[in-house]
Amino acid sequence: MRIRQASRRGVGASNEDRLGAGADWAFVLDGATAPSGVASGCVHDVSWLVDRLAEALRVTLGTPMPLPDALAVAIERVRYAHGGICDLDNPDSPSATVALARRCAGGFDYLVLADTAVVFTQEDGTVRAVSDDRVDRLPGGRPYSRQLVRESRNAPGGFWVASTAPEAAYEALVGTVRTSEFALMSDGCTRLVDYYGHSWEKVWNHLRVHGPHSLVDWVRAEEERNGVTLGKLHDDATVLHAMFAPDQTRRLARTAH
Repeated sequence: MRIRQASRRGVGASNEDRLGAGADWAFVLDGATAPSGVASGCVHDVSWLVDRLAEALRVTLGTPMPLPDALAVAIERVRYAHGGICDLDNPDSPSATVALARRCAGGFDYLVLADTAVVFTQEDGTVRAVSDDRVDRLPGGRPYSRQLVRESRNAPGGFWVASTAPEAAYEALVGTVRTSEFALMSDGCTRLVDYYGHSWEKVWNHLRVHGPHSLVDWVRAEEERNGVTLGKLHDDATVLHAMFAPDQTRRLARTAH
């Protein structure tokens, strides 16, 4: 698998995005920065969480288990890593959004949990992005109260993230795509569409021609020029662009038959 990638810190003290890839899988994680004054019940910060989750996914994605199982087991491993000293029932415990992709016969399987995105070209040539927008559909409209977010996180009728509940993995969006090329993005990059009105076709073509670092440069230029409608001026921005070699895809297809 051929990989190009970029990850750049926003206005925070550290970059809370993570990415990783193996021979036939890839992931992007976006750690959720906790608002000041929120008692998470946890002695660990978001960077600790995404580091441990990335470490666990590097193991589970290399197994044959389905993607929801791979994520659920990874979350369970992170629960264990807390060492019994944190309140894992606290809904404000550190969390992350997730995008996973893994090669299958003739294409790849994907999983998206919360507002990361997987982007690809469909068989008819159109560009599609899959992202879980349930956090944007909470009652009452933005700005949300902290209490509403707290009650809605990893709860039926709310939204789901990777934190301390392995069952959240089974609420993710999943699918299979018959193509060998894809991109995974944190929401620091999807601002190009969500905030600035560019089409996914334009974003996809820019990424393919100019590469991930140029895409992040484009995000930063738009932020400086137009500001933001919600959140930080500069969010952590991460994009991974991948393509399976043709012989990899053919070999897996023969194995499947």
